[in-house]
Amino acid sequence: MAAIKLAYKKEFKNELEDDIMSDTSGHLKRILVSMSTGGREENDEVDAEKAAADAKALFEAGEKQLGTDESKFNVILATRSFPQLRATFDIYAKLAKKEIEDSIKSEMSGHLEKAMLTIVSVVRNKAAFFAQLLHRSMKGLGTDDKLLIRVIVSRCEKDLLRIKAEYLKNYNKPLAKDIAGDTSGDYRAMLLALIKD
Repeated sequence: MAAIKLAYKKEFKNELEDDIMSDTSGHLKRILVSMSTGGREENDEVDAEKAAADAKALFEAGEKQLGTDESKFNVILATRSFPQLRATFDIYAKLAKKEIEDSIKSEMSGHLEKAMLTIVSVVRNKAAFFAQLLHRSMKGLGTDDKLLIRVIVSRCEKDLLRIKAEYLKNYNKPLAKDIAGDTSGDYRAMLLALIKD
């Protein structure tokens, strides 16, 4: 996150957090600022008691009451490590008798709902999340070239092999086949070279 903030400041001559605060409001602003501070725990250890306490806190902040305490969702989703959140989501599903995504959909709306669902999706399976974005970029008439390029370029040296495997698993065809069918010329050749197909 520090590298992103530095690049942002260099490109736009402003602090990322300041621009988020001036361009957004309410609970959306809070979750975006929380995510931009880079305060997520990084350890892979799961604290079962903490997961149970967080699952209970999320349930009480949403499904169990009239209205929603979005700040509780913000604190937990923005700060806990991915393994810790996966354990929390498993306990939450048993407690609430529904998945965390379903609770977010029923308790939130608009951009805040989308932000929270995106966090949950990435936590559950980052490669599947990016495979879904790639599929969306090429689905239907036309291609969302900006999205396609952004995902390919940003992930090609990180986890594109896992993303390609998820794409094949979820959409029953290789990513390269869809890229070849939706693009042409040097643009197609460049994308296929980046994904090493």
